[in-house]
Amino acid sequence: MWYSVLQKSYLHTSVHVLKKAAHNLKGKSTADQRWIVRQLNDPFVKAAHVHNYRCRSAFKLLEIDDKYKLLKPGFNVIDCGAAPGAWSQIAVHRVNSTGANGEFPRGTVVGIDLLRIAPLDGAHFLSNHDITDPVTHAKLLQLLPGAQAHVIMSDMAPNASGFKEMDHEKLITMSLSLIDLAAKVLQTGGSLICKYWDGALAHQLQQKLSAVFRDVRTVKPKASRKESSELFFLARSYRENKIVQGDINIYGPECIVCIKPLSSEPPCSSSKFLCTSEQLFFLCQACLK
Repeated sequence: MWYSVLQKSYLHTSVHVLKKAAHNLKGKSTADQRWIVRQLNDPFVKAAHVHNYRCRSAFKLLEIDDKYKLLKPGFNVIDCGAAPGAWSQIAVHRVNSTGANGEFPRGTVVGIDLLRIAPLDGAHFLSNHDITDPVTHAKLLQLLPGAQAHVIMSDMAPNASGFKEMDHEKLITMSLSLIDLAAKVLQTGGSLICKYWDGALAHQLQQKLSAVFRDVRTVKPKASRKESSELFFLARSYRENKIVQGDINIYGPECIVCIKPLSSEPPCSSSKFLCTSEQLFFLCQACLK
């Protein structure tokens, strides 16, 4: 729906329009000039300004979510590589994290990036945080209601080096780290969407995802440039993670969030624990609230 409206209003195919000249390019490198001209003539860049999205990538998530219905009111969402925050903007609206629509449940959006992310109403941002850092994971568990997410989404990518194979390998490594994150925070039945650049290692990422998700497919939204090798893996129906209620009958375990030792006495005896195939994480009652 949104794409047909956008196409009528902003997607011009006229050669005259698409060849719009850029001004003030004196002193710019050839690569910089090409980038500026491309941005000026990109219909998604123009539409992002009109709709007040922080960047054009918002339309990638809009198209994917319109088709696959990943984001629903009341859902908890983690946005990895969130800067500048366009995907978080979409998530905030669709999961109702501001509570703007009182008829629907209120969700939660947490964005993470190594860079600073400008504040956004309805989103919690962990700027200057590494998605692979256990400290980041602990903060996530504290911010997410029930210490679980319904959706992990990632548009993150390394800074381009100019060497395609190297950049491809770096992005695959980054995307693989999301599977480790899912083991800690993604609820059973949850979804993950991550960007990758097509290349020799893409099948390895697909195999890893297929081991813990029931449905894994490749998608390329219309907002992804045709000449780009950018693709997304959409993984649904996570089958690995479970949070269960149980008694802690031993002394010693620590809460993963506050790092305080648990005991076998109430209220710790009714604390929840996050159990994966590889690790066991405990959460005390105070941090569950």
